[in-house]
Amino acid sequence: MTMLIPVLGDQLTHTLASLRDVDRAQAVVVMMEVGDETTYVRHHKKKIALLFAAMRHFAEELRGDGWTVDYVTLDAPGNTHSFTGEVARAAERHAVTAIRTVAGAEFRVRQAQDDWALRTGLPVDILEDDRFVCPLPDFYAWAQGRRAHRMEYFYRDMRRRTGLLMTADGKPVGDKWNYDHDNRDTPPRGVNYPAPERFAPDAITQDVLALVGARFAAHFGDLEPFALPVTRAQALTALDHFIAAALPDFGRYQDAMIAGQDYLFHSSLSLCLNLGLLGPVEVCEAAVAAYDRGDAPLNAVEGFVRQIIGWREYMRGMYWWDMPKLAARNALEATRPLPDFYWTGDTDMRCLAESVGQTKREAYAHHIQRLMVLGNFALLAGIDPKAVSDWFLVVYFDAYEWVEMPNVIGMSQFADGGAIASKPYVSSGAYIDRMSDYCGRCRYDVKKKTGADACPFNALYWDFLARHEKRFAGNARMRNMYATWGRFDDARRAEYRESAAAFLATLVPAGEGWARVGD
Repeated sequence: MTMLIPVLGDQLTHTLASLRDVDRAQAVVVMMEVGDETTYVRHHKKKIALLFAAMRHFAEELRGDGWTVDYVTLDAPGNTHSFTGEVARAAERHAVTAIRTVAGAEFRVRQAQDDWALRTGLPVDILEDDRFVCPLPDFYAWAQGRRAHRMEYFYRDMRRRTGLLMTADGKPVGDKWNYDHDNRDTPPRGVNYPAPERFAPDAITQDVLALVGARFAAHFGDLEPFALPVTRAQALTALDHFIAAALPDFGRYQDAMIAGQDYLFHSSLSLCLNLGLLGPVEVCEAAVAAYDRGDAPLNAVEGFVRQIIGWREYMRGMYWWDMPKLAARNALEATRPLPDFYWTGDTDMRCLAESVGQTKREAYAHHIQRLMVLGNFALLAGIDPKAVSDWFLVVYFDAYEWVEMPNVIGMSQFADGGAIASKPYVSSGAYIDRMSDYCGRCRYDVKKKTGADACPFNALYWDFLARHEKRFAGNARMRNMYATWGRFDDARRAEYRESAAAFLATLVPAGEGWARVGD
């Protein structure tokens, strides 16, 4: 008996369920670089390079650990460029009698895996991905029958499940579950920001960079310089660096945005987690250990832990809870095309130009840039949420549909009608001015409310509230916003709406074909 074990590009974990309790002498691991995965959306060049480099290094590690590995490169003769086609070819090449794999993290991949038995005529054992804290059946049990699926309550359950930041008598350390209120400071001038750990490309990665540069030159983003972690050893180094250099100030400054500072006190650990190079609990335990040693404050550690075992796990659950309907949700009936500056960065709005420019260079922007600049603008302007979701999936190195789509469709664009967020995440220019240094050198004046020189976020904010007044006026968390709107006289309301309309008329739609091939 010979078993075929397909390992996907985001399953780069030596303790993967499909690799456990297997006689290596009777098994073949197949790993596949397939065209379908590079172009179902036109991924950022850095993301494609990251995946292929990490996969090739992992394959070498498996070989060194005694596994037989059949690695199909993108340019291999006969490559069918689909998971199903390559699994079928490998099954025939090795005359296997069974297939054992871990369930894909994305809906379309899981659907493909369901076809492998029919395509190959072999028994296929699809194992649950147990690298997450909350198994999907447990999430469904939590979600079933609830009127609202709020992350905060799920997060508390995950704290109890893991014991992270919990006392022996079952209470949260510090007697509070959430320290988000302490995590909104703007850094003072002269702060020394730690650069994330950088890793020089070795020969394997250099070969990948050459391949990606030749094959995907038309894709969005800068390929080089490339210095991302592509092995577990490098991921552990990146984790140690973050814990020592950035975690102590991560909490209070995590919402800040500073031009020229791409990471501030954030990290690149999300890409390591989503590839499988690091596990969520080990990352959280490293942060908690720093708190226990007195090396990091509670608000920073709690905020970090919440992002991983709260937010990340919750988004995965909500993705599978609502798929495939989630992909088409558009509760606010937004239909405007994505503006061209999301690809070019060519806009006088400095906050957007900085965020897009950084995204193009690094395939990274931190969560406030994504939510309160890029997502906020798209929501205020009424951009089609599918186009926004596609864009986010294209441009970030840590974007996988299971985590990106619920974040964008639900939390950022409110297109799910409030299943994830209790209110839309919208703001005027004042929030961006308070949390960043973008506005000081912007062509637009953040203090002006309307007119050609006013920050567009100001008029767009009130125009959004006016357009959706019937839906949101009764929302308890938006009562003050609408009370203010109600105090405006008719002339002032008209001025805001006319100013918003004039600005929106200047937006140039993005060209065809940037996101999904065939659009």
